[in-house]
Amino acid sequence: MNRNKFLTTILAAATTLPFLAFAKQNQFFRRANKGFKVNAGEGRLHGHIKLKGVNQNILDLKISGTDTDGGFAMFEQISLSPGWGTPLHVHHFQDEVFYVIEGSFYFQVGEDKYSLGAGDCIFLPMKIPHAWTQISKKGKMTVTFQPAGKMEAFFTTMSAFEKEPTPKEIAKVFEDNDMQIVGPILKVE
Repeated sequence: MNRNKFLTTILAAATTLPFLAFAKQNQFFRRANKGFKVNAGEGRLHGHIKLKGVNQNILDLKISGTDTDGGFAMFEQISLSPGWGTPLHVHHFQDEVFYVIEGSFYFQVGEDKYSLGAGDCIFLPMKIPHAWTQISKKGKMTVTFQPAGKMEAFFTTMSAFEKEPTPKEIAKVFEDNDMQIVGPILKVE
């Protein structure tokens, strides 16, 4: 009796799984056919995300992880914090790409350091410590995370503080969003 019940359960699962896989694949194809436009100077969701703690920059979400089934997320960042950037940190599950639209920035990726200006692009692989600092008075970059992970939640959490967060609060927000601070803010050499 138990053997028959087991075999019936296995047979039901085996016949259902292909339909579930097709449904997920079909959802992907429907999603891929649905385009949208996000106007210059606007964010798709959340309005302007005004950061606190890490820097005072403004991010506009252009493509959400919810738009891509978590495949990637893209932000446009208006950089308003000369001489200030991120602490050295690691993304455990995401690659990151910056494309500089205007201004100048200084990046560290592992032990390597780079100066970037308008038109330059940099790839930051997951699990490699990295940081950046704004050099110019003002700047603008696109930032893409692949997969999207929890970056949208990270930025909205950093903007929700009523006052500047403490280093301990900042470290906790990093940890809650699959990142880890491993060093100080990058200083320009």
